[in-house]
Amino acid sequence: MKRFFPPAFYNLRTLIGAAISSVSFGLVVFLTILDLFEGEQKPYIGILTFIILPIFILFGLGLVFYGTWREHRREKKGLPHELKLPRIDLNDPKQRNAFFWISLGGLMLLIFSAFGSFKAYEYTDSDQFCGTMCHDVMSPEYTAYEFSPHARVGCAKCHIGPGAGWFVRAKLSGAYQVYATIFNKYPRPIPTPIENLRPAQETCEQCHWPKHFYSEKSLKNSYFLSDEKNTHWMLDLLIKIGGGNIEAGPTSGIHWHMNIANELTYIAADSQRQNIPWIRSKNVDGTVVVYRSTENPLTDEQIGTMKKRRMDCIDCHNRPTHIYHPPARSINHVMSLGWINPNLPNVKSVSLKALEMPYSTKQAGLDSIKLAMEDYYQTNYPVLARTEQDSISRAIIEVQKIFSRNYFPEMHVSWKKFPDNIGHMYYPGCFRCHDGKHVSDDGKVLSRECNVCHTILAQQFEKEGLRLSLSGVEYKHPVDIGNAWKEMNCSDCHNPQ
Repeated sequence: MKRFFPPAFYNLRTLIGAAISSVSFGLVVFLTILDLFEGEQKPYIGILTFIILPIFILFGLGLVFYGTWREHRREKKGLPHELKLPRIDLNDPKQRNAFFWISLGGLMLLIFSAFGSFKAYEYTDSDQFCGTMCHDVMSPEYTAYEFSPHARVGCAKCHIGPGAGWFVRAKLSGAYQVYATIFNKYPRPIPTPIENLRPAQETCEQCHWPKHFYSEKSLKNSYFLSDEKNTHWMLDLLIKIGGGNIEAGPTSGIHWHMNIANELTYIAADSQRQNIPWIRSKNVDGTVVVYRSTENPLTDEQIGTMKKRRMDCIDCHNRPTHIYHPPARSINHVMSLGWINPNLPNVKSVSLKALEMPYSTKQAGLDSIKLAMEDYYQTNYPVLARTEQDSISRAIIEVQKIFSRNYFPEMHVSWKKFPDNIGHMYYPGCFRCHDGKHVSDDGKVLSRECNVCHTILAQQFEKEGLRLSLSGVEYKHPVDIGNAWKEMNCSDCHNPQ
């Protein structure tokens, strides 16, 4: 048989290297063609095609050169060639049959391997892979994701986005995460916010466009007090979303912060960005105003050395998907829908207490919630426990549902450890800056006045008349605490640390 390469090429190492490089190159071509015909760009195919497989190509070529070099050295020493290739005589019926079946088996193996590899790749590109492969680690995030507003948006679209550059950065930063998961070195809970997250303009704004968010939004909230009668009250708000641009609409309101013509920069004194002592605002005309906290002032030296961050969507919408809802908010919601009967005495306070007890495992929590709520009504309202058994059972199911979606004892995850910066009821949120304590050099104050971001159109308590005004009514706290609510943050009481 005629040989096309020098004799030194024909050795086991060189041939194995050539096989690895050839197969890898073939897969690169196959996946590149596949990616061209895909209707939707898949980030994981990029790292497989342009990072992982080229490593195998280079490894194979390295084997080729090493094997050839080694064989040359053997020739110089007068040693015989290591490899003697088998001779196949197709005129021999036995060899012909063996060659046919081996070739057919190899072809079938290649086809099924290609199909299996593609299906495996598809699975690694799925949200189920991200959320369930590392079950203990990602269970809280994946559960919250499944019940979030972005449940139909793929993980990689927000965490990575389009383009190879950020994809490579994400995978390199994830190398330590793989090590931490394998050797059980990961923190509990997973800390947030994510460091070096891609700017929201390159991910969120592929779907959302702040320049066109200039309408106001009506928001109706129903609340229940934690008293025996679960006293109901409601609040009707008009949220001043704002945003926009000079040509299309207003440039004021909440989304004024995200108008690209404005530039807001701040310094956070903590890793979760809840303590913001310094803010710089630069308007479209170039006017710069600096606000400093009078409560936690920074020196000029500290301002010069501390990290400054330009504000983007994620600074307020920091839990767009992985949301752990405060229990009071969740219970108010299901009670307003009638899924928990508001006529059950103390049902809100009992539910809150059952949810907030410390549990060692999720199953222990689910079982304890059932026992605690059943025991409360059997002990304190024995007649009602019999007549309203169905309502109590339904309430228990709803409370267990809230627990299973928002509490993960094994990972030390609960709503208290993951601030949501939208609003200001349970976390500092807007009051991180708009607390009435951030003052500019010329005396301008970032106001904490209610009507800055929303207008209270109406407020009504169960036994009182409706207070309604299109220009806004003054907020009345449901529990008489004097003027304390004007001077302190809501979260100081609703989420005491």
